[in-house]
Amino acid sequence: MHVWVIRKPALVCARIFRARGPGVSLDPEHGYVSRGGVKLRHALDEFEVDVRGLRCADMGCSTGGFTDCLLQAGAAHVTSIDTGYGVLAWKLRKDARVTVMERTNALHAAPPAGELEKMDLVVLDTGWTPQRLCLPAAMKWVRAGDRGDQGGRIITLIKPHYELEPAEKYLLVGGVLDESEAGRVSQRALETMPAIGLRVIAVTKSPITGSKGAARGNAEWLAMLETPKGQVAK
Repeated sequence: MHVWVIRKPALVCARIFRARGPGVSLDPEHGYVSRGGVKLRHALDEFEVDVRGLRCADMGCSTGGFTDCLLQAGAAHVTSIDTGYGVLAWKLRKDARVTVMERTNALHAAPPAGELEKMDLVVLDTGWTPQRLCLPAAMKWVRAGDRGDQGGRIITLIKPHYELEPAEKYLLVGGVLDESEAGRVSQRALETMPAIGLRVIAVTKSPITGSKGAARGNAEWLAMLETPKGQVAK
């Protein structure tokens, strides 16, 4: 299992590493409406997350790869949020288990009013926006933890090319970061998460890159995060 599980709280919660062995090839018939489903399915397997019966939110849903993956894995309901209009796949749009929030910026989407209406799990696949801006919004949607010592759970896709500082843009070659730089930038993003109020539970490298049909794409990582038990984001 190519995942680093964090056993103790720490300021630096996880370390990026290179996956061992050959990359995973993408089957055109992977069974999801987009490649995002492959990425999230990998994370659910690596993190051993069972979403059956859970209420989830998908921030930055786009075509709906994450939403589709959650439903196929048994989620009870998914609220799918995106700034676009008419982008979510029809099979998901017409699914009674999906609430569609189009033309909605996830950073400013009003969360459910009551704690009982909040989500068991929030997943994020947002473009153009760094994690330090996305995650505080996600925290407002997730329920305070009430199962043993577990807090609210978030799974986010870290896209290192969107985590670059303005002075680092020169590192992009054809829109792609060298994998070592991608790892460094993603590690830096992970290190900011405790200050936001999140604990990094585990990190795994995506089995596929971020660019569909391109000869080269950016390496990406998925992180499972947790709010402190009982914490309610304001």
